Amino acid sequence: ATLRSLPPVRGWWTTATIRFGRRRFVRKGGPVADRPVVGFDGMWAKPEDDPRVSGNPVGELATIREYLSNYRLTLGMKCEDLSPEQLATRSVPPSNLSLLGLIRHMARVEHSWFQRSLQGDHDAPRLFWSPDDHDLDFNGAVADQAVVDEAFASWKAQIAAADEWLDGQVDLDAMVLTPRGDREISVRDILIHMIEEYARHCGHADLLRECIDGR
Repeated sequence: ATLRSLPPVRGWWTTATIRFGRRRFVRKGGPVADRPVVGFDGMWAKPEDDPRVSGNPVGELATIREYLSNYRLTLGMKCEDLSPEQLATRSVPPSNLSLLGLIRHMARVEHSWFQRSLQGDHDAPRLFWSPDDHDLDFNGAVADQAVVDEAFASWKAQIAAADEWLDGQVDLDAMVLTPRGDREISVRDILIHMIEEYARHCGHADLLRECIDGR
């Protein structure tokens, strides 16, 4: 499920022929390990089909936006071509972590930081949250097509709203209140936190997807 192909192994180890999508490592005396090669030459997608970009953005905000966009796309790609049951598959007990839960969670995170904090709408109802269940984003991620459709529609709507705000005049040094309204934080800090949040959860998504279908 890694985004890059397995690196060549040198020294005592040699790489044998790839058969049936697997790379077999051998040592003098016989094989010692078997690892899958997934996707396209170990990549998730063919380079010409990969929507993520790796340009040379000019300026701090442009760089932040490119990283944020790529991580958003990565999370979506990890959920491609899966059924509601697969999307709702949880990792290991007692964890409630699932791909569907991550989509709901990131819709909530986008809304909290971009709407409630950066745009100051602190009274806006929180997404996928209730006073009785603060983990509703994950706990409510059940294998139902309506739940899946709602999650992805909400996530995409929050991304579109966030990008619309980012298209305006953004002062990275400006100070705003956190979603709870209890302290000030810089716009820059929030945007870097969004990258950190996606990066961490894309790692979770990578492992979840590999457990589902080996990709």
